[in-house]
Amino acid sequence: MILVVGSLGQDVVPERATTAAMVTRPRPDVYKGWASPKLFTPIAQSKADPKPLTVKDVFAARTVKEGKVTLRLTATDLGADCPGAAWGQLADRLAQSGCTQVARGFYTSADGRYVAMYALFNLRDAASADGLVQGMTTAYRGGWVKAPQSGKAVFPSGGYTEGSGYAMGHYAGLAWVGRADGAEPGPRDDFVALTLAVRGAEKAVFRRVVAADPAS
Repeated sequence: MILVVGSLGQDVVPERATTAAMVTRPRPDVYKGWASPKLFTPIAQSKADPKPLTVKDVFAARTVKEGKVTLRLTATDLGADCPGAAWGQLADRLAQSGCTQVARGFYTSADGRYVAMYALFNLRDAASADGLVQGMTTAYRGGWVKAPQSGKAVFPSGGYTEGSGYAMGHYAGLAWVGRADGAEPGPRDDFVALTLAVRGAEKAVFRRVVAADPAS
């Protein structure tokens, strides 16, 4: 089976949230979610994939690359308190989704220009994962993932960042990327490549599809 992490759609037009919708906690300025493809049908139910996630499974690579982008993994976190790894509306939705695990990884570029994060949630079923990533299309303005502690590198509060969500069977992944200084992307900044780099963590989910259905 070929490991394919896919790509971001090109129809996303970043736009600032209205002043009334701005919150003090860091969260994306733009977000889009994708429902689970048929490829992940073998793991549509968590009972078909009972083996717990580990940090080694999800964040095996200490360095991830995509095009000219190179990111280093600087912090990881794995726990069972899914709502505790989020705030606002996302925390509320996770409390209702049968989430048993959340694995988070924080990345920085070698030059300190970029920060990025990937969070993988182990949910009840594909319906829960689809509902989460698609529901965040509007809910992201009022809730998002908390980044794991990574020294001095943080997502700047009030800075410009972009988020995206991916349902994969009973898993939901959230990617979050931005410049460390909070500035909007310029000609040198490839946020699509940043997102694809951190989505390398999804290889762990593809391996579980093969384990559940070797013929897939």
